Amino acid sequence: MNTKMIKILGISASPRKAATDYVVRKALKYAGELGAVEARYFSVHRKELKFCIHCDHCIRKGGCIYNDGMLELYPLLLWADAIIIGTPVYQGTVSGQAKVLMDRCRALVARDVHALSGKVGAAVAIGGDRSGGQEIAIRTIIDFFLINEMIPVGGGSFGANLGASIWSKDKKAEGAAADSVGLESLYKTVKRLVEACRIYRGH
Repeated sequence: MNTKMIKILGISASPRKAATDYVVRKALKYAGELGAVEARYFSVHRKELKFCIHCDHCIRKGGCIYNDGMLELYPLLLWADAIIIGTPVYQGTVSGQAKVLMDRCRALVARDVHALSGKVGAAVAIGGDRSGGQEIAIRTIIDFFLINEMIPVGGGSFGANLGASIWSKDKKAEGAAADSVGLESLYKTVKRLVEACRIYRGH
């Protein structure tokens, strides 16, 4: 059996330490149970993240003009073989923090256009309503993966087509933990992420 370690980064793009934090950590824990996985975690909680102003400093100078929480995330993105981005649903789509961290990856690809190429990505969206915009949020993250030459995966047909969709009922981690159907979509998605990483990245 091939036991080369898969490096998975889980990102919680929620400003709160609540449902998204719980779900992303749950995803990493499950990935570890699948074997030969090294997991790291990044949360935007209490981090300063300035939005991209498209100033082109990264193109001219090779790095972002800002000195903020993204400096912790950039090396983790480069380290990872696979990336899970989890977002709460705000106004029917990703959180502002999720959009900022995706936009700010411009600084990575300005230095190396293939910086994220070939990495496998999965999306997780957690909404207070059953149909609150989870699929739109997931598709937004998948678009980010595609634009940056990554390999997006979902959990497959019958339950997790695009990725993991969680219904928290606005009860934070407790609500997410009670959504057995949503957690099943998470497990399917993470399993596929690990499988795809072994196929596409030679693990």
